[in-house]
Amino acid sequence: MIKNLKLKNYILIDELCANFDNGLNIITGETGAGKSILINAIDLVFSSRVSKEVIKTGCDKAIIEITLENNKHNLQHLFEENGIDDLGSEIIISKEITQNSVRSRINGTLVNQELLKNLRALFVDIHSQHQAYTFLQPQYHINLLDSYAKDNYGSLLDEYKQNYAKYQDLQSQLEIAKNSANATESQIDFLKFQINEIEESNISSQTEDEELAQELEILTNAEKLKDLTGSSYWAINGDDGSIIETLNGIKSNLSKALDYDTKIEPVYSNILDIIENLKDTASDLRNYSQNLDNDTERLNEIQERIYILDKLKHKYGGSLESVIDTYEQLSKELSTIEFSTQNIEKLEAEILEIKEHLTKSANEISAKRQKYAEELSILIQNKLTVLELPKARFRVEISPKELSINGADNVEFMISTNVSEDLKPLAKVASGGEISRVMLAIKSVFAQNDEIDTVIFDEIDTGISGKATQSVADEMVNLSKTHQIIAITHQAIIASKSDKHFYVRKSQQDKTKVDVYVLTGDNKIKAIAELAGGTINEQSIEFAKSLLNV
Repeated sequence: MIKNLKLKNYILIDELCANFDNGLNIITGETGAGKSILINAIDLVFSSRVSKEVIKTGCDKAIIEITLENNKHNLQHLFEENGIDDLGSEIIISKEITQNSVRSRINGTLVNQELLKNLRALFVDIHSQHQAYTFLQPQYHINLLDSYAKDNYGSLLDEYKQNYAKYQDLQSQLEIAKNSANATESQIDFLKFQINEIEESNISSQTEDEELAQELEILTNAEKLKDLTGSSYWAINGDDGSIIETLNGIKSNLSKALDYDTKIEPVYSNILDIIENLKDTASDLRNYSQNLDNDTERLNEIQERIYILDKLKHKYGGSLESVIDTYEQLSKELSTIEFSTQNIEKLEAEILEIKEHLTKSANEISAKRQKYAEELSILIQNKLTVLELPKARFRVEISPKELSINGADNVEFMISTNVSEDLKPLAKVASGGEISRVMLAIKSVFAQNDEIDTVIFDEIDTGISGKATQSVADEMVNLSKTHQIIAITHQAIIASKSDKHFYVRKSQQDKTKVDVYVLTGDNKIKAIAELAGGTINEQSIEFAKSLLNV
């Protein structure tokens, strides 16, 4: 679950720390006050796309930090792989946004976006009106059904997907083999010429050219290097006026001074260390200078070798790494051509065998999908009845298709909210208020199976009123018994069910500012009264109290 959210210099917020609790956390405030800022910040800390526009005007950077409490997932191996400190049950995720960069950290360690994406999938599920529409699209429905029944046929589906990936790879190999079988004799000869040309060059490594260039630079400038290093040696350790000679004089003076004051002992020790280090340095310089040799023969060898390697780089990709990759590719292509007929027969047999296995697995998965589609349909329809859509009919519809990465099924959620209407695709039927309840129904059913701690609803109660509002409130309370819920609402009935109530207020004096308060007691009563009646008066106060049972 999310323990707290800290923001600094974020949009209209100078600094904020919001501590969330278990159960139902409600966020309210006037329209335009900035309620979604909190939800957006949580979303943003896991997101790959971050705009510098979130930095508060006049500031250099914005910081978002959330602390998660982890009591379900074993992340020790994941953290060890990425060099992340284990802080026990706490995970601190932060994002620093500047004008030029975005840096994400977990427990203080810089991390990539893929790791944040993995953590989000484990801990946080955010639903907004926009995300709801995306969620309702047919391409996501098969994944939702499979997620619901993962404990029943998830391992079978995983095995199927692995085999399907092999099937696709074999088909690609077959296509290459068939194309290669049509290669002309001249094409084969040219392939062999290219392979032999690279083989005969005997490239020692992909950095051989860089190493030769470095050696060439040294040989070309051998005399200069000898002069520079030799003169440096004499300056350090020559006969007269050298650095070491001067330091020996200082050492002698300090040795005498020690007889009068032992406090200069550290200085004397430092001088001794410096003299020894300089002697070693001088020795290294002398050896380097003496070993330099203006080897004309070696110089010519290097130049010839670089010429050969440059020709290869020009022909085969611009670098020795590309030359080596090209050699491997050409060798593989030639091998494929030479054994094309035998290869084609072998591949076709393997493809036939794996396709038969895939078809059998897909049929088994389809049968299980049918079973759990019926079960899921009943559960969601029951939830819709609870959420004041008693005439709604819901069905997870499965139809056959060709083998694909997910099996041999099309899956689509179908619904009818009116008795006289036939079942139609969900995305084409539901109105705004109905979508809110459908989303809540789906999430409530799936929440029983998922391991996500925190579910966030951003104004999911839009477009509902009356009994529907009460049913949504009751369902959110029910969901909050097993999940931490964070929800923005405009509905007094829903707000009254909160375990913790946050109020967002925007002030505009010298500058625009957003503040967040935790409401209790009379302040909570007044906020719910304002939601219920638009204004705070005796009647709305009494209504708020009745909702809160106070």
